[in-house]
Amino acid sequence: MRSSNPVFSREGSFTRESGYAGFGTTQTPSAGSPNAGSPYGNNPYGNNPYANNPYGQQPQGGAPLTDEQLVEMYNAPSAGPAATGRMTLDDVVARTAMTLLTLVAAGGLAWFALPERNFGLAGVASLVAFVLGMVISFKRSVSPPLILLYAGLQGFALGAITKVFNSVWEGIAIQAVLGTAAVFAAMLIAYKTGRIRVTPRYTRIGIAIAMGFVLLMLINMVVSLFGADMGLRGGPLGIVVGLVGIGLGAFFLSLDFAAVEEAIAQGAPQKESWRAAFGLTLSLVWIYIEMLRLIAILRGDD
Repeated sequence: MRSSNPVFSREGSFTRESGYAGFGTTQTPSAGSPNAGSPYGNNPYGNNPYANNPYGQQPQGGAPLTDEQLVEMYNAPSAGPAATGRMTLDDVVARTAMTLLTLVAAGGLAWFALPERNFGLAGVASLVAFVLGMVISFKRSVSPPLILLYAGLQGFALGAITKVFNSVWEGIAIQAVLGTAAVFAAMLIAYKTGRIRVTPRYTRIGIAIAMGFVLLMLINMVVSLFGADMGLRGGPLGIVVGLVGIGLGAFFLSLDFAAVEEAIAQGAPQKESWRAAFGLTLSLVWIYIEMLRLIAILRGDD
């Protein structure tokens, strides 16, 4: 089943079609090879599959294996996902932690290095991060340096924006962080306990709402450039829009969880854990920004 998350739906991502571990690849024997003319092509069972395996036969000229050695080899644990280069949950957790730590470190740098209400560098960092995010999302191969660079730039922009918000509403930064963590924990528990199931219908409805939300925000941004205000980021309507935005972020998290679970089940390459980390980071950034806006509306002029 192909994931509907745009980050995980690139061709060759989290699938066996990319040729990982031999899946989706076909080798044609060359003329003169032992398998040339064989109806089974380059069949590993046509020859001894353990020809180069020291556990499959005793070394030439060596002493025969004892019964105890054979029993020990037989009882040895089989190779797990980590040993075979496949993605595990630990890989996803580690890569996500690295990405988020990079984001937080860059945010801290912006917080302490930039003066208040300095939107110049923050705007440039945000724009470059957006472009990088699009490149990473539509890039077939995974690039860890690009993902970490995105996290650094996005974190720098968020740090500057958060500092501005915190200068107006003191303590809003920690409130937004705690709110984002609460949404993540709630969605993880709901997903693991089966309260939320990522079905095709659930995905279609969520994606349709997300597209409508993004389109509405784009219209609101264009209108605001001409000095008009649709009231989508203030007052009662702003609260509703903020709640919808956070709900969509939670929806994206559920798609991320499902994509990670599917990738591990399919035996995706270990490097794909970086793609999972990127998707989770995108969702958390979305929730954090919407949380900042919602708390600012709720606090008003206090």
